[in-house]
Amino acid sequence: MTTPTPISVLNDGIFGRIIHRRQHSTNNLPSLDRMNVRLARVALFVVYFWFGVLKLAGVSSAGPLVTALWQKTIPFIPLDVFMVLFSCYEMLIGVLFLIPALKRLAIGLLLLHVSMTVLPLALLPDIVWKMFLVPSLEGQYIIKNIVMVALALSLAPERATAGENALAEGKI
Repeated sequence: MTTPTPISVLNDGIFGRIIHRRQHSTNNLPSLDRMNVRLARVALFVVYFWFGVLKLAGVSSAGPLVTALWQKTIPFIPLDVFMVLFSCYEMLIGVLFLIPALKRLAIGLLLLHVSMTVLPLALLPDIVWKMFLVPSLEGQYIIKNIVMVALALSLAPERATAGENALAEGKI
């Protein structure tokens, strides 16, 4: 009879069972993918809805930045009206991410939103840059939108739902 080595004990014990399951299992990744999609949708909802509510309530830290951008771009719209519309737009994006059939609409609205929110990087350099390639906190707030875009676009290849197919065919 041979004496078991520490490695053979590990391979025959719990670790061996885990490794065996991992090597022979074919259904781990689909469930992980489904979970990741759900988490991505909820994360996008939380950020967009929450930040929209903060702007609507007038307590957002981004308020001064939004006001400065408004002054440079669309001062012909009253600021209070713009803030309500902008806040509701952000909340709408968040809600749309929770509805799988409206995923593509949500992504389109998010891309439009981000294209507007990056404008301060060029139009308000005194606010968003400390020095060349050194963003202020406001600049970092804007640059993090790269992550939001990447997360949203990661949802795009997800298989079309019946609702999306109906929308595309004009049945809804």
